[in-house]
Amino acid sequence: MSEQLKYIVHELNKSPFNKSYNLISFDNLDTIPLIQVLNDICCEIESKPITDIRNEAVDQTAIRLFTFLRVLKFQPLNNDLGGFKQALVTGDKPHIYTAIEWLLQRRADLKTRAYLARFLVKIDIPPEILQDDAVHDLYTQYEACLEDFKETHKVKEQAKSSGFSTVEIKKDIASMEAEKEQIEKRIDKLKRKVDSNPNSSAMIAVARNLRTEKDREAKISQQRTDLKHGIAQGEQRVQRLQEKLRDMRQASVGATPEGLFRKLEEEVKINTYMVNEKIPKELQSRKKYVQDLQKVVSEPAMGQGDLDELNDQISALNSELNQLYEKKMKNSDPLDDKLTVFRQQAQIVTRKKEAAAEALNDARQELHSLKAELAEKQTKLQENDSQGVLKADDFRAYVNKLRSKSTVYKKKRQVLQDLKAESGVVDRTLAILKGRDAHINRHLEALEAKKGVSGYRDTQEELEKVSTVKSELDDMKGKTLEDMSEMVQKFNKKIAEKKNDLAPIIKELRPLRQRHQEVLSEYDAAKSKYDAAAAGYESNRSKLESEVKGHREEISAGESRLAYLNAMKKILENQNQRISDEMKSYMSTDPQERKKSFRDQYNRKIQEQEMLGKNLRERQKMVRESHAPNMKQMKMWQDVLKLLEAKKRVVTSGEMNSHTEIRGHVHETEERLVL
Repeated sequence: MSEQLKYIVHELNKSPFNKSYNLISFDNLDTIPLIQVLNDICCEIESKPITDIRNEAVDQTAIRLFTFLRVLKFQPLNNDLGGFKQALVTGDKPHIYTAIEWLLQRRADLKTRAYLARFLVKIDIPPEILQDDAVHDLYTQYEACLEDFKETHKVKEQAKSSGFSTVEIKKDIASMEAEKEQIEKRIDKLKRKVDSNPNSSAMIAVARNLRTEKDREAKISQQRTDLKHGIAQGEQRVQRLQEKLRDMRQASVGATPEGLFRKLEEEVKINTYMVNEKIPKELQSRKKYVQDLQKVVSEPAMGQGDLDELNDQISALNSELNQLYEKKMKNSDPLDDKLTVFRQQAQIVTRKKEAAAEALNDARQELHSLKAELAEKQTKLQENDSQGVLKADDFRAYVNKLRSKSTVYKKKRQVLQDLKAESGVVDRTLAILKGRDAHINRHLEALEAKKGVSGYRDTQEELEKVSTVKSELDDMKGKTLEDMSEMVQKFNKKIAEKKNDLAPIIKELRPLRQRHQEVLSEYDAAKSKYDAAAAGYESNRSKLESEVKGHREEISAGESRLAYLNAMKKILENQNQRISDEMKSYMSTDPQERKKSFRDQYNRKIQEQEMLGKNLRERQKMVRESHAPNMKQMKMWQDVLKLLEAKKRVVTSGEMNSHTEIRGHVHETEERLVL
């Protein structure tokens, strides 16, 4: 605990917290200041402004901190989530200290996790709301955005982690500068060619207009494609709604309020059974399964012997259970039990209900999964336009393309609205002019009839149309011939320029090709020599390695043999030393020195053991001789004890005469005793 407090105080006194705690002041914090410290750390990790928990309810603060720590995957003491939630309310110091230490130790990693959790924690929407098409489409877009965010963040982290060397960057900069110079030279050359042409400004203006019109044509075609896709999606949505309406109408055919009410009652009964009986049982079984798993995890690793022992225990318990069941079946009489039939029927009904509930649950899950799969397939079909499943990079490019197209579509939609408004004005003007034209035509026809030249205006218009068409055809022919001649001249000029540009390069390339052939032949010869030498060296190396391996094995065997001999030598030296010491002490004239010899020591011990055995034999002889008298005396004492007990009984019973006789008998017996 002291090390934990030291670490927490040290980290809180540093930036960005800049507290001024010591061990005593921090340990004496009350509940609210301690939870405020935890709240400040969570706000700093989440990159949010620090809030004052006094302006917030205690339970709301506890729920907010608990939810945030659960997102960060914090594990409280002993995995006690309920105790930790209560500790956030009461300010229990061991739990709070553990959470603060865990947050401070992983602050950098937790910042990244909190940043990702802000965007990647999905919104929980009930399935019945997701059945709405608009909500489902919006949720699909939301999931696509989440996936896009994941990929973008992954690319960002990879870009951060993949460092580029300065040498490569300098090479890239140098190559880009060289390319820039070449491009500038080409631009200057093209400018000089264009400036030499007298109609350069007009040609540039025409080329600019042509490019603008081509871009506009491409944008309009793209807009047209987008509109077609939008129309197709709208038609598909209308078709889905029509199918849904048709299904609802078919379901409502022949329906009555009583039938609908009965159907709702059945659904309510089914849901009530699921909620009150089936789901609690499944939840209890899952909890028991989790508890068993936790128990298995908490126990130490088991070997094959432990498993065999457990299997034997299981087999023994099963056999005992079968025996008890057979015994019960033998002892019980089904005819005497009147409730047996009803119990069996109740069990059958219960099993049928459980089977029906399981089937209903499986059908609902399958229906939900099929709906989700259908929605996913429809979304993919709409996005991919029947072009197959895209890869991750292609999908990202496709999404970026869709975004750019969406921006262009919005702009073009605004332009289209403006054009529609202008078209309305033009249509109105055209209608007015057509009305006036009809009036003028009637007036002209009246004048022609009056002057006697009816049909003159129509004939004049036809002649003008014919002359216009003829002039247009002549212009097109002339322009076509001029364009073709200009194109031929341009192509010839470009070919000549390219030949002139490539001539010095080709001249320089010819000796380089010859040099390349020479170097290539030298390289092939050197490579063949290198391969031969490498093969020889490789064979020699393998031989040397085998020899070295053999020598190493011999050395290791010799070293082990040497160690064994050295150990035997030391043992023999010790034995020789002991023998020499024994001989010296045995041959010495000093009695004290001779007593140290092993021979004298063992002789003394032998004598002591012999004396001890002699004493034990004498004692055994005495016991054997005194055994019979002792047994006789013990029997006499037992008789005395019996007589005394009889006397006691007589005294207590008040039989005085018998007491006198027994007393005389005891007196005679006492005269015969040997005390």
